[in-house]
Amino acid sequence: MSSKQERTYKRKLHTSYLTTIVSITLVLFMLGMLGYLILNAKKVSDHVKENIGLSIIMTDGVKESDIVKLQKYLDRQQYIKETEYISKEDAAQSLQEDLGEDFISFLGYNPLEPSIEARVKADWANSDSLSLIKKQLLEAHSNIKEIQYQETLVQSINDNITKISLIIIGFSFLLLITALALINNTIRLSVYSRRFIIRSMQLVGATESFIRKPFIHIGIGQGFISAVIADFLIWGMLWIGQKEIPELFNLQEIETIGILFFLVMVAGVVITWISNYFAVRKYLRINIDNLYI
Repeated sequence: MSSKQERTYKRKLHTSYLTTIVSITLVLFMLGMLGYLILNAKKVSDHVKENIGLSIIMTDGVKESDIVKLQKYLDRQQYIKETEYISKEDAAQSLQEDLGEDFISFLGYNPLEPSIEARVKADWANSDSLSLIKKQLLEAHSNIKEIQYQETLVQSINDNITKISLIIIGFSFLLLITALALINNTIRLSVYSRRFIIRSMQLVGATESFIRKPFIHIGIGQGFISAVIADFLIWGMLWIGQKEIPELFNLQEIETIGILFFLVMVAGVVITWISNYFAVRKYLRINIDNLYI
């Protein structure tokens, strides 16, 4: 082989190597972002549900000590995430800010009652549980005038979360199959370009394991490098997301991100190893006439 042909061959080999890494990186990046969505789906769902609140309106003339006692009682309940006491004055000030005018001066008195705003835990944020909680509290505490919450909103949130979960599961399955097919085809094309090298090694008496070993090592290296790049891209996307939507991305935990990066690494190495194994195996057993097809 002349020097020019050798340089051309090496350039094509390097181009093929880089193309394979880029292709695998993009697929692993998509899988990683989907994995992040799946790992955090329950947290996002719980966060949405736990923003559902109960407005516990107290009766007129109730003592503040009785309200504090009720608040402490609620804080001990397994279905309550957190509570906040809102006095008549605080409620009036908040409403004045919303209305933009002093309605107390107009009416001559403050018509609002003190209340406790309670946020329930995610497992209890459904119509049946909230209805039961409302009934029990009204029956057990005479100081409670009424309990308000948006029933239609609660039902709508739960229905939409169920639908979104089913869509995510279906989309995840399709993307996983597509990703595996893309990586497999990319590696098959890479091995295809070196099929004559495989045949030459067979002709000089090399064993199948000896021929397969360098391809698998290269494949694992490609998978590892692709996974590292994909992890950096995922980290970049999460960093941008943190800047743009801090409320949502504050839910993420370092442990979850670590698990995600590890899974991307494992996926990159395992998928490329398996794909290279079977791609090389095909050309080890192929008929010589089919090498030119």
